[in-house]
Amino acid sequence: MKSYFITGTDTGVGKTCFTAGLALAMNASGINVGVMKPFATGIPQKTGYQSEDVKILADASGTKDAERLINPYFFPIPASPYMAANKLNAVIDIRIVLDAFEKLQSLHDVVLVEGIGGIMTPILKDYHVADLIKDMNLEALVVTGSQIGTINHTLLTCDACRRYGIKAKGIIINNSDSSGYAVDDLKADLTNLSGLDILCSIPRLHECNTNEVSKILLENNLLTAL
Repeated sequence: MKSYFITGTDTGVGKTCFTAGLALAMNASGINVGVMKPFATGIPQKTGYQSEDVKILADASGTKDAERLINPYFFPIPASPYMAANKLNAVIDIRIVLDAFEKLQSLHDVVLVEGIGGIMTPILKDYHVADLIKDMNLEALVVTGSQIGTINHTLLTCDACRRYGIKAKGIIINNSDSSGYAVDDLKADLTNLSGLDILCSIPRLHECNTNEVSKILLENNLLTAL
């Protein structure tokens, strides 16, 4: 099975919950899976991993890998890596991220890499999440929502993949419910407009329940599709 980069149409679309659910499903299926979130920002946790997202990913995968490998860069302000580094007078070295990824690849059969924000979130002035996906030579899984406007956001993300020469494996619709686009209509429209398969749709959950997401992914045979 291949490693994948999980990107999304925006921040808050559920990349972490999906990635953790996928890692747990792989782990339960006997796959040696590693996880990585190269860049994380926000309020630091008081104990353990600095990033709550990183803790969710690590717990789901069962990994004991060092935090410096899973999350090479954490900035304690809610902003893009580019903006956060500028505000904190920090220096980002992409080579550190790529070296950590290569190490994780040597330790695991599959590595799931979760991006920060959307695919064009800036990491450096002229280097975005899309550049990182390209440098890692990974296929992308695109996580999107079901709210009105999601088609525009999803098509822009898919267009960025094409412009950067990134192969998008397919789309995951997250947080689908009756308050936005009807999920069956959304599946049909996104398939027709993007040319990509809808790999799975995940209903809206009250909170990020990794066990429930893993169950949904296994019931939908997502591992077979990958």
